[in-house]
Amino acid sequence: MIAGRPFTHGAIALVNLGAQIDALEPQVSLGRSSVEIRVGFIDLISLRGLILGRIADYERAEEIADQLVHDAPDDAGAFLARARARAVFHRFHDALTDLDHAERLSADAETANSERAAIFQALGRYDEALALRVEAVRRRAGFESLAALVGLHAERGEIVAAEKRYAESRSRYRAVSPFPLALLDFQMGRMWMDDNRLDQARRSFDAARRRVPAYAQAQGHLAEVDAQLGEIDSAVASLHSLAESADDPDYAAQLARILGEADRDGESRHWRRLAAERYDELLARHPEAFADHAAEFWLAAGADPDKALQLARMNLEVRDTPRARILLARAVAAKTADLRHQSHKENL
Repeated sequence: MIAGRPFTHGAIALVNLGAQIDALEPQVSLGRSSVEIRVGFIDLISLRGLILGRIADYERAEEIADQLVHDAPDDAGAFLARARARAVFHRFHDALTDLDHAERLSADAETANSERAAIFQALGRYDEALALRVEAVRRRAGFESLAALVGLHAERGEIVAAEKRYAESRSRYRAVSPFPLALLDFQMGRMWMDDNRLDQARRSFDAARRRVPAYAQAQGHLAEVDAQLGEIDSAVASLHSLAESADDPDYAAQLARILGEADRDGESRHWRRLAAERYDELLARHPEAFADHAAEFWLAAGADPDKALQLARMNLEVRDTPRARILLARAVAAKTADLRHQSHKENL
């Protein structure tokens, strides 16, 4: 709690989220709902997809958003919803086009700029994103605008600024839902993890998990930290559960890697095969969105430098971020090492 205020327990909040989705599902499925209801439904299932690691929810959101734009081509809200859905799958230029169209249809500029800033950040256009985020705070220094700045500073490794904004945003939180605070703690955890401050990363990821026990990304990153700290059994147990329940192959990929590094090759092969099959499926449908994680998989447990290099190059074309450049450098190094190894074998 913050300053003694209670929040809805994460498990209860997730049940409530599911109940909201179930209540709207019949109207949305039959096409009898208003634009506002369908936009709300898209946001709800996208949130569930984020919390539970359910790619199927994201795909459903994009499908409904596409139909919504078809049904209501003069409604700015429809284009805003589709921009958010497209951005999830890293269709950033299409999403920006939708935002421009929404503004021409009289969408609120502040709302459009908030979505635009998120896309600029994802593309590595940090200065443009920062300008929009700072302006949003100047206009209204509430939880949402400050939390968005936390995420931007955290991704840039600006630790002092991120910590300051983190404290400010928490102090302005007035709702009872645990989801926004869990997402905020997760952003801080990634920052600490990138800075190799594993104890602090663990605290942040654990805080996110305690707020929302089913939060898949928090559980998965906490397991990665545990593995780096030598707590292999704990990491494997967490990832095993995630790999079975989520349709995101990242958890199977991480499990395969950790088991392989622990010389548990028989178990690792099973999860490696499942991750490879699932990444192939997703890359066929959403290549921009899964190029980065698939490249990570083929660099590690997948052990295919050629695939890793191809996907890392694709990822950099989509989003020129520091993480994308580091991933490409690792893929190039892996390919170079593989060529040297093959040359050495031929010369024996």
